[in-house]
Formats: sequence, structure tokens, C-alpha cells
Amino acid sequence: MILAFDTSSAACTAALFDNAGACVARRDEMIGRGHSERLVPMLDELLEGRKAERILVGVGPGSFTGIRVGVAAAHGLAIGWDAELSGMSSLALVAASADSPGEIAVAVSGGHGELFVQDFDGAQAASGLLNLSPDRAGSATRAERVVGTGARALVEARGWGEATDAWPSAAYALDLPEDLRSLPPRPVYARAPDARPRQAA
Repeated sequence: MILAFDTSSAACTAALFDNAGACVARRDEMIGRGHSERLVPMLDELLEGRKAERILVGVGPGSFTGIRVGVAAAHGLAIGWDAELSGMSSLALVAASADSPGEIAVAVSGGHGELFVQDFDGAQAASGLLNLSPDRAGSATRAERVVGTGARALVEARGWGEATDAWPSAAYALDLPEDLRSLPPRPVYARAPDARPRQAA
């Protein structure tokens, strides 16, 4: 069995796949905040006592807190089950969840009014990951269709395109190219955290 989950956004999403890659159970909930309280009960409901041999966890970018919750839970489960653990790109998961062939841009709200943006061809990355203001993000993306929590801001800033609100769904995890679901299982923040360590006096 393969367990996939992502907590990088307002969605808390998990899916369980059999060894042939078929999705046998899924949960997708819009919870806003509170992933630390909801994730483990959701996984218990999904698993129904089953264990996974492989775990895929969304590593971001997205919500700092949400990503940390998901990655920590994945490490704990991997240790307990002696399971293989890999990270998957949360932006690629949004692209795959949009189920849109051809060029697509993903724009996710990144805090401080900025956006995490990346171009995809289906679920395959077609550009690097960037963290930019909406104006600069609009100049950096070329796809007509933009999906994600920051899609409207990007399309409004550049003045053209089609914006669709979208969130990741773990049910599409195995649609990601292997390189985007074989990442190190650690957070991808794409910008420096807001908190800064104290400087020594």
C-alpha cells in the first residue's frame, strides 16, 4: 500500500493506493487551519488499521506550519511502519489535481502578498519554482490557465488569462512524474521563514 497526504494549504488531503496504483480510499477536507488536530484522525479513518509500505508527503511550498505538521507525521509513520518515505511537490500536486492537459501555471499564496509560482505541462514541471510579487509573477508565467489559491491575484496583476481556485488532492499523487514524488522528505519553503534567530549580544 502507498499512503499520500498533503497539508501545505487550507486543504487536508490524504489518499491510500494499492500496489497496482489504484486509489482505494481518499479524504479531502477544507479545514483552513488545524492540520495538527485533524491529520492523524483523518489518517486513522482512511487506513482502517492498514499500514503502508511507502509514504508520500507534500513538502511544499505553502503554509510553513502545515508543511511541518505533515512532514513530522510522515516521519513518525515511516519509523513506526519501517516504510519508505519520499516528498512530493505540493505545487505539482495542485497541477495534477486540476486535471488539465497542456500548459498550466500554479500560483499559491505565499505570505507577505507574494506568490509561489511554477509552470507545468500537465503535472510535469516546465519552469523553476519562484516566489514573487503578483506583478513579477505575472511576467514570469506564460500559461493562459492559472490555478491555485493565488491564481486570481496573478491573473489580475498581468491583465489576462483564466484563473481557477484550486487545492491539492492526494488522490492525484501517483499522477506526478517520478522526480516530483521522489523528493527529500523535508520542507520546501521557497523563501526564508518569518521568524529569525536572535543575534548574539
